[in-house]
Amino acid sequence: QVQLVESGGGLVQAGGSLRLSCAASGRTFSSKIMGWFRQAPGKEREFVAVVSQDGNSTDYAYSVKGRFIISRDNAKNTAYLQMSSLTPEDTAVYYCATKRNPLFRGSYDYAPARAYDNWGQGTQVTVSS
Repeated sequence: QVQLVESGGGLVQAGGSLRLSCAASGRTFSSKIMGWFRQAPGKEREFVAVVSQDGNSTDYAYSVKGRFIISRDNAKNTAYLQMSSLTPEDTAVYYCATKRNPLFRGSYDYAPARAYDNWGQGTQVTVSS
């Protein structure tokens, strides 16, 4: 069982940047596909980004593509989400999660939240206009 702890959220003005971190415990981090999701008030949890075990494969939701970068450092058991050009629409609680299946396939496979089995507690990101 991998335990995940997100950090790095906060209040930022529109156009600003934040870097979220997801620290994982346990020895299996490097074997896990990592995903970032977000949930705004009154909305469903939505996929943001995903990174493969070795960090060489990534994918993003259309709404964040070109603005967010997902990465990982397996030596530090940590995944990151670098967010730039933030808008008020990015305001949400951001969660990291480990994917249940180790295969990196298409978005049909890694975009649904049900594909992930371990979740962090979330970190709040608020973007003011």
